[in-house]
Amino acid sequence: MKRYLVLANGSIYSGEAFGADVSASGELVFNTGMTGYQETLTDPSYQGQLIVFSYPLIGNYGINVADNQSSKAQAAAVIVHEAAVTPSHWRSQMSLDAWAKSEQLPGLSGIDTRKLVKELRDQGVMAASLVDEVSDKTIASLQSGMHVLPSLLALAVHKHIAAKGDGPLIAVMDFGIKESIIQALAARNCSVIVFPGRTTAQTVLAIHPDGILLSNGPGDPEHWLDVLPEIRQLQQAKPLLGICLGHQLFAMANGATTFKMKFGHRGFNHAVKSDDGKAFFTAQNHGFAVDIASIPGTKLQVTYREINDGTIEGLQSTQDAAFSVQFHPEAAPGPHDGQAIFDQFLQLIGQTKQQLT
Repeated sequence: MKRYLVLANGSIYSGEAFGADVSASGELVFNTGMTGYQETLTDPSYQGQLIVFSYPLIGNYGINVADNQSSKAQAAAVIVHEAAVTPSHWRSQMSLDAWAKSEQLPGLSGIDTRKLVKELRDQGVMAASLVDEVSDKTIASLQSGMHVLPSLLALAVHKHIAAKGDGPLIAVMDFGIKESIIQALAARNCSVIVFPGRTTAQTVLAIHPDGILLSNGPGDPEHWLDVLPEIRQLQQAKPLLGICLGHQLFAMANGATTFKMKFGHRGFNHAVKSDDGKAFFTAQNHGFAVDIASIPGTKLQVTYREINDGTIEGLQSTQDAAFSVQFHPEAAPGPHDGQAIFDQFLQLIGQTKQQLT
């Protein structure tokens, strides 16, 4: 069956439908990862977005639900050049098409994704709709901003114990956390209690955590301005680590500002360089970044930069035991070069405890 991808700039791509037989609208973004399509599609940071994969073959190793990063598909649609029909992997439980149908996730295959990605790189990410029929109203609604988008804040989060261990107790402020972040902490013997992102600092500190983690999540950090005073209280009381959206909120809580990028960083091959000259590859997923011009005058210093465009990839406070990274140290999937960030966080917790004794 034919299906069409309609962009706000008027471009139309025609291909074959797969997955669920529903339409979708949202922000169209691209991901450069060669693997990890399942983790990407279930990552809450992609909530409500239409994802085009630049790698030409997607679905070749199937789907294994144990690798999901949340309880369901978070993307609004998946767009590929070729969707593998017969997956081959010993852990595979179903095909991408079958899983997408079960998740009510519409897909489009058979289009020139190279051309589409180049268009997004040149013109920037934009609104788009995936539909079975194209009319004048389709483009008009996209250009007028009348297309319906899911709420990027509709993350049903409740306080819960996510992991039990004999190590430090970590309180997570959940703005849309990936399961692999919790797993990375659990692998280090941490106990983890997750709180909704808008929980007060007083409530979080009442459990006497050893450290605070500000999670990743979808959307514009400006939507979370009301939590900035809480973050300031938390970082003054306990060691703190921010990841992705959590990094942006940490920066804003300390006086910095953010901006929307032209097409963002989404993939598992982004090179980052630390302030001591070490370079490594990272997994990333963000459409906003911290403005370097807003750092002077704050109590923040830059610790990591993206090698290709020089954007800020890490910050630390010069006064509090608090730091952040824009990339995803847990990867899942992607290079594990950044895993040491979690160890750095635990070391900071240990050092803080020693200073208090």
